[in-house]
Amino acid sequence: MAFESLSDKLQDVFKKLKSKGKLTEKDVTAALREVKLALLEADVNFKVVKSFIDKIKERAVGQEVLESLTPGQQVIKIVHEELIDLMGSTQSKLTFSSMPPTVYMMVGLQGAGKTTTSGKLGGQIKKMGKKPLLVACDVYRPAAIKQLQVVGSQVGVPVFSIEDSKQPVEIAKAALEYAKANHNDVVIVDTAGRLHIDEKLMNELEEIKSAVKPQEILLVVDAMTGQDAVNVAESFNEKLGIDGVILTKLDGDTRGGAALSVRSVTQKPIKYVGLGEKLEDLQPFYPDRMASRILGMGDVLTLIEKAQQSFDAKKVSALEQKFRKMEFDFDDFLEQMQQVKKMGPLNQILGMIPGMNTQKLGDIEVDEKEIAHIEAIIKSMTKEERKDPSILNGSRKRRIAAGSGRDLQEVNRLIKQFEQMRKMMKQLSDMTKGKKGKFKLPFM
Repeated sequence: MAFESLSDKLQDVFKKLKSKGKLTEKDVTAALREVKLALLEADVNFKVVKSFIDKIKERAVGQEVLESLTPGQQVIKIVHEELIDLMGSTQSKLTFSSMPPTVYMMVGLQGAGKTTTSGKLGGQIKKMGKKPLLVACDVYRPAAIKQLQVVGSQVGVPVFSIEDSKQPVEIAKAALEYAKANHNDVVIVDTAGRLHIDEKLMNELEEIKSAVKPQEILLVVDAMTGQDAVNVAESFNEKLGIDGVILTKLDGDTRGGAALSVRSVTQKPIKYVGLGEKLEDLQPFYPDRMASRILGMGDVLTLIEKAQQSFDAKKVSALEQKFRKMEFDFDDFLEQMQQVKKMGPLNQILGMIPGMNTQKLGDIEVDEKEIAHIEAIIKSMTKEERKDPSILNGSRKRRIAAGSGRDLQEVNRLIKQFEQMRKMMKQLSDMTKGKKGKFKLPFM
């Protein structure tokens, strides 16, 4: 999980601070020393760490903080604000040209996920009501064009390519004319990468830049490479001039050094982050939300957005009526589990809940498997059994256990838990009878 290691260490530091009634300058200095070590271990750039700690110390050792009623909370507030500032203060959105088509040039080294990210970005832009076109300018890597075509078909975005051409600049020029003729208002140019930065690569990218005059040059970097990602960003910015960064594989980076360093070093914003392999896992980067998650404050806004995208409003309304009438069955239960799965991995969802301690989520993979086991059991039931669990006798349960590949004990446990949930929903329904409006818990 992104920032897991750093988040755990910072939360431990702040827990100690909050436990003290009064703070001295010595207490703050000791806490900031631990914060500094945690950031360095997270592979954050040394200069960035030094500047960050100096800013916090300057604000945190003032009379106003040390003599306040909640000095620990005040220090955490300062760290939170400085973290947001470090990562860019506000969300940096894509800009669009006043004269279509808007051209985005995707650059980066091989292996960062540039081609897949180009396709994902095309899907995001299509959802904005635009008509994007993907352009295959990586003529060197085997199957690069085919890869872009596959991703393009998955997001419903056309791909322009010239199969036999080895001239990326000519392909980019032809794509621009094609886009104008076919009313594509956004052009995303997927350029070639290299294993490392070299003169030939940069010359080619400069020629493409000159030919298509991109609205934005977006650098795709692998967050898991840590400090190397920052060095790559710095080099590309110096030689080509970038307008924004897309950090991929952030879900696999428990340290988070790249996300905390790249903006400060390049002075260019992080525009998107990749948090998984699915096409919808490319998400806009919000510095304030990320800072809150790092400090264990959750990310309720992203959680709500994910729920809105994943849950069908009509189905939620129908389910509410079933709760009222106590008609909730195993089919409904299965559907709700599948809706939750659409929101992403459980560890990511739980990390967005304020106060959730990630240290206690060590067995989360087991929970993911548990969901798959429950699905297998329910899918092994007949239609009648799902609708009316009361008919589940011994022989039926044995058949379900054999069909799902699970133990009879697991089947019995699931049925018992389901019945307990239905009883609880009935009690809540009885307690709220006669009340108008939506079905709510009695204390809400």
